Amino acid sequence: MDRRAFLAAAGAAALAAAAVAAAPLRRAWPRTNEPIAAIGMGTWLTFDVGDNRVERAQRRRVLERFFAAAGGMIDSSPMYGRAERLLGELLPGLPYQGRLFAATKVWTAFERVGPRQLEESLRLWGLPRFDLLLVHNLLNWRAHLKTLRAWKDEGRVRYIGVSTSHGRAHDEVMRVMRSEPIDAIQITYNLADASAEPVMEFAAERGLAVIVNRPFDGGLLFNAVGSKSLPAWAAEFDCANWAQFFLKWIVAHPSVTCAIPATTNPAHMDENMGAGRGRLPDQALRRRMQEYVARL
Repeated sequence: MDRRAFLAAAGAAALAAAAVAAAPLRRAWPRTNEPIAAIGMGTWLTFDVGDNRVERAQRRRVLERFFAAAGGMIDSSPMYGRAERLLGELLPGLPYQGRLFAATKVWTAFERVGPRQLEESLRLWGLPRFDLLLVHNLLNWRAHLKTLRAWKDEGRVRYIGVSTSHGRAHDEVMRVMRSEPIDAIQITYNLADASAEPVMEFAAERGLAVIVNRPFDGGLLFNAVGSKSLPAWAAEFDCANWAQFFLKWIVAHPSVTCAIPATTNPAHMDENMGAGRGRLPDQALRRRMQEYVARL
């Protein structure tokens, strides 16, 4: 290696080390300015695990890596099978105190079932209260938001809102934001589907938190890039892998409060959490990223 190549390699290594050492990116929760890590985690599919010791141990390592990297928001739902139960069984053995931001949902067509479902979720998680409760995919949202407001008044949850996914029901989310006193929305937004941007920007204007689900488009973005190497210019925003490429593009949007990627792999958790460190792409770089992926 000649001197020029050596200096270039050394410079790249220094940038990578600086990104790792940098403080994790935090966003201020609108209205309260509570700081929250910009990279959280979801549990859809990934935490629907039974009594298999190997699978449970792997999920425990995922949570350990998450908290070690200063993660906060964990998102779940009764729709996610055994995920809430597993979280409740694993969390007591982990050093999460002061860091966990517990988010789950109500998911039933029947108003009378909502309160019982929420009570069961609280029991499964083993917590005295939730940080965020959402009406899952807007299912019977008018009825369930009444229950969520009552829980908030009673101090059993701090923030409430609605969720949607797969680019659906944006008009309905706008209707909810205009008519209901909520604190947050959860919505799908990624490099394959940016259709939620007007909804996200409206939410930010109204002082609502924006939580992004399906940041990897259900894994299809990884299929799109395949074995391709990152473009060299990804180093301009301290990006070391494709997971960080996808996530940094999301959290660089000024309306986004937190993105919640899901994984079963502890090493992938490390990659995900790395997206919350180092520089973020500016507006010009975000456009370049979007154009690059669109051409794949």
